[in-house]
Amino acid sequence: MASWRRITGIAGLAVGAVAAGAGAALAAEKVAVGRLRLRPDPEAGEPFGQLHGRPLTVVADDGVPLHAEINGPDDAPVTVVFCHGYTLSQDVWHYQRRDLAAAARLVFWDQRGHGRSGQCSQESCTISQLGADLYAVLTAAAPGPAPVVLVGHSMGGMTIMALARQHPELFGLKVTGVVLISTVAGGVDPTIWLPAPLRPVARQAALPVLHGASTGRRAALTERVRHAGGDLAFLGTRYIAFGDPAVSPAVVEFLERIIRATPVGVVAAFYVALINHDEQSALEVLGRVPVTVVAAENDRLIPLARAEELAAGIPGAKLERVPEAGHAIILEHPELVNRAITEVIARSTTGAASPANDRRPRANGTAARPAPA
Repeated sequence: MASWRRITGIAGLAVGAVAAGAGAALAAEKVAVGRLRLRPDPEAGEPFGQLHGRPLTVVADDGVPLHAEINGPDDAPVTVVFCHGYTLSQDVWHYQRRDLAAAARLVFWDQRGHGRSGQCSQESCTISQLGADLYAVLTAAAPGPAPVVLVGHSMGGMTIMALARQHPELFGLKVTGVVLISTVAGGVDPTIWLPAPLRPVARQAALPVLHGASTGRRAALTERVRHAGGDLAFLGTRYIAFGDPAVSPAVVEFLERIIRATPVGVVAAFYVALINHDEQSALEVLGRVPVTVVAAENDRLIPLARAEELAAGIPGAKLERVPEAGHAIILEHPELVNRAITEVIARSTTGAASPANDRRPRANGTAARPAPA
């Protein structure tokens, strides 16, 4: 039998090798991030997170206070309501708030548990409840007959679908246009960005890990670790959320800060909501108004094929494919997103019908599906 000294010596060497490997990996990450941050960054001076509007508190049907902000003139002919995605906040609409206030009255709001909205029970973290929350926001921030265009990114798009299922009477009357960005009508797989052999294990492990990290003493420890941030978080956000390798480091850091600010309990609760999400029945309702589906070709969370399925399920919907873009397309290619929004505003306010689509390539490389018979 090997001596204790020999065993501990071997163990020490193994631990040392692991530590050295981890240290080398961390050093490589620091070098990689350092190189990225040394590149000229045209967005470095952008006031991310500093743009705000006139505040409005909306009380949800279960009493949760929802934080909303309004930009643009109150007498504008149309109001645009923006619904952000999972683990984000209204701040993610930075470029839309900055560039579209002259085109319409803009309403931004934080989903329950996110941003500056109030905390809520985990049981209320469902897509259906988000649809009810959006109805409360519409009632408070855009009362009366004036038209409204709804814009949703990721889980925000699902929120709009839930509203369409719950209140179909709004679509074609109050709601006159919709823009759906990087979203699907059901069957969300939050592990889709992982290699295929790892996904089943990750799906099984994710919920217990998230639940354990969000309860008791572990929650405080988890939040301390998350708020420490670091180069690994930067690289992870850059890989998962963006498709263009040349994306601005300032933009990546901004998104990573927003994600980090979302409590882990909210992350865990809405993870379940995303998996159970199914709003296929709402698609016919959405077809009553002009709809544009914006899809990123390099989206690691919502594959392009799923966005194509969504557009195909909405009568008359227009599909815009954006090359070299990832899931956070609203930050990565805001000019294309803003163009899609302004086009829907124009179509919805002039009463123009959705364009007859065919499979001929468009100028931006997109191809629309045939109009339904």
